[in-house]
Amino acid sequence: MTDISAAAVKELRERTGAGMMDCKKALTEAQGNMDDALDILRKKGIAKAGKKADRVAAEGVIGVASNGKQVAMVEINCETDFVARDGNFMAFVQAVSDSALQHQTTDVEKFLTMPLSGQSKSIEEARLELVAKIGENVQVRRIVISNPNAATVGTYLHGTRIGVMVELDVDNNDLARDIAMHIAASRPLVIAPENVPADVVEKEKEIYMAQAATSGKPQEIVEKMVVGRLKKFLDEVSLVGQPFVKDPDATVGSLLNKQRAKVLAFHRFEVGEGIEKVVEDFKEAVMSQVQGG
Repeated sequence: MTDISAAAVKELRERTGAGMMDCKKALTEAQGNMDDALDILRKKGIAKAGKKADRVAAEGVIGVASNGKQVAMVEINCETDFVARDGNFMAFVQAVSDSALQHQTTDVEKFLTMPLSGQSKSIEEARLELVAKIGENVQVRRIVISNPNAATVGTYLHGTRIGVMVELDVDNNDLARDIAMHIAASRPLVIAPENVPADVVEKEKEIYMAQAATSGKPQEIVEKMVVGRLKKFLDEVSLVGQPFVKDPDATVGSLLNKQRAKVLAFHRFEVGEGIEKVVEDFKEAVMSQVQGG
């Protein structure tokens, strides 16, 4: 058997962008021949996938899987909304969602090494095969799994781009779904005002103080103005303080109190949030190619 050096593995990785183990297997199969190993990776589609790994994937789908007691929610990204509607991509999203529920981990790096639901191949192997097939970068971005001790877990999908999971301490599926729908529309940051981080509260307070100071009003009036504005801000970013989307005359907090329910946790995923999209100037791109830039 040919000994494969770490330097050879490193070189093949740099040339293809493929994973270390894939490079080592290819070099072993090629008996150390670099060009043959490159061909092996290209035939498997792994080199092609590696070269796409640095391309921005800000489109995609939110996937959900449930076993009746727990729910898993995932975000899988691709490069275009066209691929996000592709049958192969959608099948991968559902298989990954089922796998998340099965493996019970939110560590994406660890998760990728685990078997894809119902198959012997790993999730990462399936991802690379999909990249080679559809010709776009595909990434498993994040996973969340509900607490098994929650009395009710409600979900709401707004199309395929927004997904919400809500955990309640009471058995009430209709309420859980209503709250999930509200979160999808209203984007609360936390459950209650006291959950807003202290540094965020302090920053808002400083801004309101500076704004109120220019009013020319006495200090005691300024302080009351700041207290009022701060309360309004905390209600706006807190689930329980927001007007309920289906009945704006009532807050979500009053709805929960009426049902004697408490939200234990919620998670809201929106495809591509926080990912900086690259907007290419077509004219500049063409000119750059013409000029050899």
